[in-house]
Amino acid sequence: MGQKYLSSIAITYCQPRKIFMPARREQVLFLDYDGVLHPDAVYLSRQGPVLRAEGELFMWAPVLVKILEDFQEISLVLSTSWVRNLSFKRAMGFLPVDLGNRVTGATWHSSMARDWADENKWDGRTRYDQISRYAARAQLANWVALDDDPEGWEATAQHRLVACNPDLGLGDPQTQRLLIEALQRMTSR
Repeated sequence: MGQKYLSSIAITYCQPRKIFMPARREQVLFLDYDGVLHPDAVYLSRQGPVLRAEGELFMWAPVLVKILEDFQEISLVLSTSWVRNLSFKRAMGFLPVDLGNRVTGATWHSSMARDWADENKWDGRTRYDQISRYAARAQLANWVALDDDPEGWEATAQHRLVACNPDLGLGDPQTQRLLIEALQRMTSR
């Protein structure tokens, strides 16, 4: 996979979308990329992200598209380091249109860099902390996170996490089942 592949993804998927803070009643899935939509073996090169494992970038994105067909009311908030490293627009541009059209925001926003004298402070926060801060700001009651980083999740919030095996991500049928169950619980409230 090379630059040609990455460029074709950006050209095919990158379309302008409205971004807004989700409403309180909105049902949100916080979405990580690495270890979820492809194996957690992605490195940033001058040409862009490169997967150094078997498969290709976003190889399990179609699985998420299929699962979300039964959950049309769910929005996505990006909780991936891709937003901080590449920008929100570029990170979102890698998603298939069916997923990209659901994106309403990200846990990282470029304006945060102005407010933090030491940007490493953000990197030092757990994914749970990043997500829970966003959920609190947006006053979200209904949310679930799909992530391969279970570190730092409070016991009272474990039910909100669908933890992926970093090597299998959504390619794992058990993770698919757990995600469907979590989304069903969230949407039945």
